[in-house]
Amino acid sequence: MRLFRREEVGASVDLLVAGLGNPGREHAHDRHNVGWMVVDELARRHGGSFKGKFRGRLADVRVGEAKLALLKPETYLNESGASIQAASAFYKLPPGQGLVLHDDVDLGSLRLQAR
Repeated sequence: MRLFRREEVGASVDLLVAGLGNPGREHAHDRHNVGWMVVDELARRHGGSFKGKFRGRLADVRVGEAKLALLKPETYLNESGASIQAASAFYKLPPGQGLVLHDDVDLGSLRLQAR
């Protein structure tokens, strides 16, 4: 995966990082919410605060020279694409400038996928 600097592609962020999870207190500590947990930790470490946008929660942070948009879609996992698509369009991101974090039931681990 080759990431382009936002200036090269006309985007307003370098990377969209979407952490997937399921809404509701009953799912708060489920393994399916590991994507949300990772995005929460990135926001905490880099001074980001979330606001409601794109059917989810969004925070903009800087990590070194890179500007990242952190997204937590507040839809169920199988409906998260609409939130990610809306954020990608807003930031004018070309394909491949997104990273999706989610659990992998078969592997029992965190999975990163370029989108």
